[in-house]
Amino acid sequence: MTRRLVLRKEAREDVASAATWYDDQEPGLGKDFVTEARQLFRQIAEHPARFRPVNPEVRQASLHRFPYAVYFSVEPEEIVILAVIHKRRHPDTWRQRLEP
Repeated sequence: MTRRLVLRKEAREDVASAATWYDDQEPGLGKDFVTEARQLFRQIAEHPARFRPVNPEVRQASLHRFPYAVYFSVEPEEIVILAVIHKRRHPDTWRQRLEP
């Protein structure tokens, strides 16, 4: 069963910010980043259990070409993308986005 995929506002901003940065480095590279992120989102929606858990509520998936990780939670009817962050950022960046 493919669950509905929900990107939190912060995750959308993560993707947009990274895409802008990559486009500043090389025109078109930001589009490549977004394309790869979307492909990974589809994989997450289809097979969320395939990706490693980082705590009881959150799993992590990695982009291949770019050093970014996607942090997401699996809910009964949806998958929530919490963050799309550079792998060198502190893990508290995504942990702060968990609902209390």
